Amino acid sequence: MKLKEISYIHAEGYPAGELKHGPIALIDAKMPVIALMPHDEHRERTLSNLQEAAARDAHIIALVEEGDRGLDGIASAVLELPKVHPSVAPILYSVPLQLLAYQIAVLRGCDVDRPRNLAKSVTVE
Repeated sequence: MKLKEISYIHAEGYPAGELKHGPIALIDAKMPVIALMPHDEHRERTLSNLQEAAARDAHIIALVEEGDRGLDGIASAVLELPKVHPSVAPILYSVPLQLLAYQIAVLRGCDVDRPRNLAKSVTVE
């Protein structure tokens, strides 16, 4: 959502199990795929979907736990994050995504402090 709000780039987030229900048809060599890959019960399904995305020449950026080599050869780029308790992982994994959205917006010359077209209830108290 942050990527949409401040850089005006279309972006979607999908759970691993839903990728095959439509979105995978859109993946090609021009499509970046960002995968959050903590060691949890969804890892194998997500890995399977990433292999399908890689077969479609997607540029895969993976966020993994420190020392995880499971995406070597699949991901174009791997960002290692510290291993944390599963209840804290969603917070930790969101930080690089927020920073990515910010940096992309800055590179595109967007005003990150005043995104356009947001409802006043979001931008004004």
